[in-house]
Amino acid sequence: MKKLPVGIQTFSKIIEGDYLYIDKTGIACSLIEKYQYVFLSRPRRFGKSLFLDTLKNIFEGKRELFRGLLIEEQWNWEVTYPVIKISFSGGVRSQETLRKNLFYILKDNQDRLDILCDEKEDPNQCFAELIKRASQKYHQKVVILVDEYDQPILDNIENIPEALVIRDGMRDFYTKIKENDEYLRFVFLTGVSKFSKVSLFSGLNNLEDISLNPEYGAVCGYTQLDLDTAFAPYFELSVSDRLPHTGLELVHGKGVDMEQVKRWYNGYNFLGDKVYNPYDILLFQEQVPV
Repeated sequence: MKKLPVGIQTFSKIIEGDYLYIDKTGIACSLIEKYQYVFLSRPRRFGKSLFLDTLKNIFEGKRELFRGLLIEEQWNWEVTYPVIKISFSGGVRSQETLRKNLFYILKDNQDRLDILCDEKEDPNQCFAELIKRASQKYHQKVVILVDEYDQPILDNIENIPEALVIRDGMRDFYTKIKENDEYLRFVFLTGVSKFSKVSLFSGLNNLEDISLNPEYGAVCGYTQLDLDTAFAPYFELSVSDRLPHTGLELVHGKGVDMEQVKRWYNGYNFLGDKVYNPYDILLFQEQVPV
């Protein structure tokens, strides 16, 4: 059996390390073809970062990572796009910290894209310059992927005045996306909170929110079909025991009692198929004796 990718959020590491991968590339292809500006809200530890990294590898044309996956024959791998990837997983506790963090993120993207921006004072203008220069350098429109867009605000949720200042700073930053529409191919943002409930995207009001779109209900997470097929060998045990820290029992000669697993873990529904939290399922599997 393949290794389980517990805590791994890098697509290439999963594929090259021969870890189990539940194919979401068909959904990714549909999303890219249908929309230009997309927003997805999901709980923490739900696979958002992995899906975003999968998109990055698609747009960068790394076909070798997608051998045998649904998108391989559906995508034009000869066309590649410059990708700006932004992640706010680190802590932001003040407006100045936010400014420094933005410059650090933008500098990392400049190094990866081999671009040097002139702007050194304003991260918002630096972002706009990076978008334009990336398009000009690679003679192609730019892809922007933002992971945990709301983390700087959530870091300060108990300090409302500071959270509002950071919110305004983030709004100015995201406004640069819409202002540079002519240079953009695709924009994808993820987060925990719903952007419609905060005035963060007043300058970026053309986002398509797929959070409760039934067509993309399983964009993150594992479906029942996934557990019945890809995960079946991991649940088929021949021992009888109670799993530590879960209260779930193994059925002698039949493996894990899947009805109990379903009651404990299959509680998420985003108006599509009910899904399991992938991190919970992977942790559960780590506790199953072999």
